[in-house]
Amino acid sequence: MQCVKLPISVTVEINLLLVAVTVSALVTRLCGIHLPKAVVFDEVYYGQFLSLYMKQVFFIDESGPPFGHMILALGAYLGGFDGNFVWNRIGAEYTSNVPVWSLRVIPALAGSFCIPLAYLLVVQLGYSHSSALGACVLLLMENSLIVQSRFMLLESVLIFFLLLAVLSYLRFYKAHNSSFRWFWLVTCGVSCACGIGVKYMGMFTYFLLLGLAAVHTWHVIGDRTLSHGKVVVQILVRFLALVVLPVIMYLGFFYIHLTLLYRSGPHDQMMSSAFQASLEGGLARITEGQPLDVAFGSQVTLRTVSSKPVPCWLHSHKANYPVRYENGRGSSHQQQVTCYPFKDVNNWWIIKDPGRHSLVVRSPPRPIRHGDIIQLLHGMTTRYLNTHDVAAPMSPHSQEVSGYIDFNVSMPAQNLWRVDIVNRESDREIWKTILSEVRLVHVNTSAVLKLSGASLPEWGFKQLEVVGDKVYKGYQQSGMWNVEEHRYGRSQEQKERELELKSPTHSDIKRNLTFMAKCLELQWKMLTVKNEESEHKYSSSPLEWITMDTNIAYWLHPSSNAQIQLIGNIVNWTIANLSLVVYCLMILTYLPRRRRKVEDIPQDSWEQLVLAGVICFGGWAVNYLPFFLMEKTLFLYHYLPALTFKILQIPIVIEHLYIHVLRSPAQRKAFGGVILAVLCSVYMSYHNLSPLTYGQPALSSDELAALRWRESWDILLRKR
Repeated sequence: MQCVKLPISVTVEINLLLVAVTVSALVTRLCGIHLPKAVVFDEVYYGQFLSLYMKQVFFIDESGPPFGHMILALGAYLGGFDGNFVWNRIGAEYTSNVPVWSLRVIPALAGSFCIPLAYLLVVQLGYSHSSALGACVLLLMENSLIVQSRFMLLESVLIFFLLLAVLSYLRFYKAHNSSFRWFWLVTCGVSCACGIGVKYMGMFTYFLLLGLAAVHTWHVIGDRTLSHGKVVVQILVRFLALVVLPVIMYLGFFYIHLTLLYRSGPHDQMMSSAFQASLEGGLARITEGQPLDVAFGSQVTLRTVSSKPVPCWLHSHKANYPVRYENGRGSSHQQQVTCYPFKDVNNWWIIKDPGRHSLVVRSPPRPIRHGDIIQLLHGMTTRYLNTHDVAAPMSPHSQEVSGYIDFNVSMPAQNLWRVDIVNRESDREIWKTILSEVRLVHVNTSAVLKLSGASLPEWGFKQLEVVGDKVYKGYQQSGMWNVEEHRYGRSQEQKERELELKSPTHSDIKRNLTFMAKCLELQWKMLTVKNEESEHKYSSSPLEWITMDTNIAYWLHPSSNAQIQLIGNIVNWTIANLSLVVYCLMILTYLPRRRRKVEDIPQDSWEQLVLAGVICFGGWAVNYLPFFLMEKTLFLYHYLPALTFKILQIPIVIEHLYIHVLRSPAQRKAFGGVILAVLCSVYMSYHNLSPLTYGQPALSSDELAALRWRESWDILLRKR
């Protein structure tokens, strides 16, 4: 039997325009990224986390999720960075062990690939290749996007994933019969997860796409040509790809983050004692082998569960409250009890059985359970923890907490406390070291031992105030405590029988603390624990971004006027604002006329214009307007995702005007001349500002002064 060989043919379509803009983007973003060989602006911020990644040391960055840091760490890892560089100031020269090109190449590549994504997105919206090319040219010559792409920063990576998510959804929505349709939906979900994982700002575009997907899904439900089964499948697949998949991936970022960073680090104290004990070194080293069950006679340190304003330990010292405070109020003049944010010998307390005089642990130990009554004796001063009906020094609505001193003034000792284990699983649960969160309720007054958060004056050594709160309600972290360090107090006879006093140790804690418990705690800390915001020289308000009344100096050469500034192409920003206004006017004109059955444009063109508005105008709005509600320190670079969507709208508005508004050849010819003049202006603006974009060549003071096109711009001039 003769074998017949079938010819194999491969057809490849190459879009030369797409190739050209991609190459141009790579050139403008990648060339010379190893210069300057010095720390540029926020590289000093991200670099610290980079070094911790290289050394696998735990850290927490409250400004964003870990995926963005992991992307930068990948570049550092591939470049062989060992993490040994001190990121202490902007402008610090990189040493020979820092692979500068490798650190910056991933953001530069992401910024480069944003250009072809923009091209494909405009085409996918149904507009011409000429309009897509126009969008690419404008983005190519946008100085602010170039600057942000060329350094170890995350905005270009964020924009890349946002554009990929939008493009993928549009490909899914329009590919009705394509075998790759569901691939694009999954790609959209993955891209959304990555965008959110880079910066929380990615959530804005994600919600925009979810809203768009909800509208399209509603149309699917109303499609009578589809069976009920197919409708259910369509809804389920969309839910899995756009909701479930991003959630799983988001958790996956934290899983990798926590797996890699297993060593104790500088941010440990922000986390709970249980979290710290799960890390190698640090608290785990200090508490290794200590008893798990808290018993009468235990010697303990009590750490507040709350980390506001800072984590601290119940503390006392040989100093009394002043007889009278500055406002004339009197005190009990008893020994001060505070919360101290550092480990100290005065943080140790002995848990005493009120019915026994002994201060040591029985053999076998008698564990403390939920509801038991205890006394707390300060280890160094032997004063009992006490609270009474005397106003606290800084919080007069609460009771003072003190170490009881018998002044023989008819003030009886009130030093009995009930142990409430808040996270208990049964009413007779044993108080566990580190794991149990307890509320200490004063028996006589029902006041709860609580950290008020106020700082005491000089007489209290600026330590934090502890009070008895009689109106305590619900779950408040400031009223929760856990035993962090723990040892059994033993008599000499018991020490000789030490083996009998063995109990489960903290080896159990590391095994029992699940990934979800660690992930939820880390996420909660990221959302609630904020650094003190201080006014920055280059911070700005969202209103200043629209007209670019602000800039940011990223780097200045130590001896010349060479510098890098985050300044955008002012022509781009102006025509982008104009296109925004024109689009709104068009929609406001078309809507009432179409309501009156006056169709100025075909239905297909109207739907195309609306979809483009949802993506471009909506993308600008959701990435810009939320900043008016934020109280954090804001900078011009926060506007770059919104700016990208706004620039994409420019060629869309131009094409619509050219085709549907301008009727005569003369009008179109004149309009074409205006467009050409604008493009020339865009190039001239890009070219003139390029020394501030690339940091070279160094300009003279006069040349720099001539580039100060706005009085509010802070361009640095070195005095000679």
